[in-house]
Amino acid sequence: MATPADTTTDKGIGFAILLGAIATIGAVGMAVAAPETEAGWAFAVAMAFASFAVVGIHLHWD
Repeated sequence: MATPADTTTDKGIGFAILLGAIATIGAVGMAVAAPETEAGWAFAVAMAFASFAVVGIHLHWD
């Protein structure tokens, strides 16, 4: 008879991939709109979502 195993999820990795992808899009937007004001907003998006990715890993890592 099989013994019950602990079930774990990969939520931390999923959050990191999703939010990291959004952060990467923000970084690309910053490079594309370099001399404009939109580059500042793209940098803010990139930094915010990169921070959210790190927090997501820490909150949902088993």
